[in-house]
Amino acid sequence: MKTIAAGSCRAAIWENEIRVNGSAKTMLKASVERRYKDKDGSWKSSQSFGRNEIPLAVYCLEKAFEAIVGEEKGDN
Repeated sequence: MKTIAAGSCRAAIWENEIRVNGSAKTMLKASVERRYKDKDGSWKSSQSFGRNEIPLAVYCLEKAFEAIVGEEKGDN
């Protein structure tokens, strides 16, 4: 798994096993989240983004896309 971070946002790239015509295939997927501390100081995750966090989430997803495409090109 690879993680790309910018400010409070991060994208994680992970492997997902699927079956295609009866054979196993690994697909790369990406998820994005925002990390923050709650009023008690505990770390939490959210999939909602404020105005100033949206560009950070977009940046992380763009970098995740580049990493996934680069990995797929390496497989060929």
